Amino acid sequence: MRYFKRNWRLALINKALAASLIVATGVSLPPSTSAQTRLPALGEGGDITVAEERQLGDMIARDIYRDPSYVDDPPLAEYVQGIWDELLAAARKLGELTPEIDAPFAWEVLLIRDRTVNAFALPGGYMGVQFGLIGVVTSRDELASVLAHETSHITQRHISRLITQQGQQTPLVIAAMVLGALAASRSPDATQALVLGGQALAVQNQLNFSRDMEREADRMGYTLMQPAGFAPQGFVSMFDKLQQANRLNDNGAWPYLRTHPLTTERIADMQARLQSTGLAFFVPPPTTEHAMLSARARVLANPGVDALRQRVAEPKNPGFATLPLARRAAALYATALASSQLRDFDGARASARQLADAVRSDAGALRQAQLLATEIELAAGDAQAALQRLPAKERSPHPRPEMLLRAQALLRSGRVADAAEVAETLQTWVTTHARDATAWQLLASAWQVQGQALRAIRAEAESFVAHYDYAAAVDRLKAAQNLARKGGANVDYIEASIIDARLRAVQLLAKEQAAQR
Repeated sequence: MRYFKRNWRLALINKALAASLIVATGVSLPPSTSAQTRLPALGEGGDITVAEERQLGDMIARDIYRDPSYVDDPPLAEYVQGIWDELLAAARKLGELTPEIDAPFAWEVLLIRDRTVNAFALPGGYMGVQFGLIGVVTSRDELASVLAHETSHITQRHISRLITQQGQQTPLVIAAMVLGALAASRSPDATQALVLGGQALAVQNQLNFSRDMEREADRMGYTLMQPAGFAPQGFVSMFDKLQQANRLNDNGAWPYLRTHPLTTERIADMQARLQSTGLAFFVPPPTTEHAMLSARARVLANPGVDALRQRVAEPKNPGFATLPLARRAAALYATALASSQLRDFDGARASARQLADAVRSDAGALRQAQLLATEIELAAGDAQAALQRLPAKERSPHPRPEMLLRAQALLRSGRVADAAEVAETLQTWVTTHARDATAWQLLASAWQVQGQALRAIRAEAESFVAHYDYAAAVDRLKAAQNLARKGGANVDYIEASIIDARLRAVQLLAKEQAAQR
């Protein structure tokens, strides 16, 4: 029975990403009237190991990487990951993040290009964040509150506990619960019908369990805020935002409300915690940098022509100059980015210059303005202008957004010397960031420009390995192996030897992955 349960879970999660996400974060159904279920302590009756949980997370992440809505947007990825890293550091200091899961888990944010307001914890230390959430929060403190809540789902191994409880039910009941999760993503009415069916008691018991998890994640997430450098008021203002959306009869734009049911008890608990620490409630003001990146998320989440034209029109409204700086910076950022996507590069440049002038006294905001100006020049096809727009070298190595933009601009020249510089920089980077698929892809281009075909193909293969697509990686490594065999006396035997070794290693990973399915 244990063998069946484990393989059923692996197969199920790999078959349906949507089911996986909701199973991982809890199913939102009408409130239960039965008694609350006690959360078991870590290791109490559990039958899923840390390694198995990471394995599940890797499998779900692979499906997300392959989905068209997944996007590696360096400015947003750096911003969200930076907030999460501060929360994780606080969790380590407080003892909430134990060495048992700290080392083996991924701790990676996966960005989803979607307008819906959602975030979700995944097995193995992954966290999904949709652009809609970044676009709707009004401060980094509000965003941190959501990430802190989700972090506690991971550090307290709620996902492991949830899967363990599922394993105590019959496969038929588990299947019914997954169907309910899928239905919840489309229609709350369909989920209500499931609860009224024959598996109502088992499903309701599961819901009680997830509600306790939500309360625990609130409590422990709140304790991370101040130690991580964020205003705890962001937790309460985010709850107010969720409550307002709930009152407006959520029309599907806030799936977070369904996977994380908001109750008056949870709201009151957060308000009480704020009062007990002697902190007055206020809505944390946005930093200019946050306002700009929030605007970026809104533009990228809705790239339709009509929506982009609306973004461009905002700075032309009467009274625009009297708005607070953060509001004006956000509008100018959105206008410049939207204009670039509409291929109006002159308009984009003009808005980017106006933005840079407005935020010149704010180092973080000015950096984002310079990165945007670089993007605009690259989109316009002017690589030399893009290099000139990049922020001055202040750190070595460059922060990731600057490094990737510089690599793209240098590769546009097609010069071997420029490609060699890119290869040197990126080769150093991937040595310590082996799961950076974007860096591997750019490194492949750099090797190609230099005529290093074997190295280019191996870098392509490594980009697939970084996203757990081992079958595609094997194909590329075999192609490199065949090319080496045809190379004769001119072949790079050291590189060919590396490729042979990597092929054997990745073939083993592919075999294990196939067996899991």
